[in-house]
Amino acid sequence: MAARYKGVRTVEYDGKRVTYATDAEMANALADLDRKIASSGNSRVSVVRIQSSKGV
Repeated sequence: MAARYKGVRTVEYDGKRVTYATDAEMANALADLDRKIASSGNSRVSVVRIQSSKGV
């Protein structure tokens, strides 16, 4: 998102480089990533168990 707002068309991450032809192409790629993140985050934690001790 930061690269898009700055007008940067080439992004490098984890040793990989991607060059987008247009802002619309970058917007489509970001929208696809957002959809994938949203669909993978559907699992919710329903129970939290806490265990503690005095260390004795």
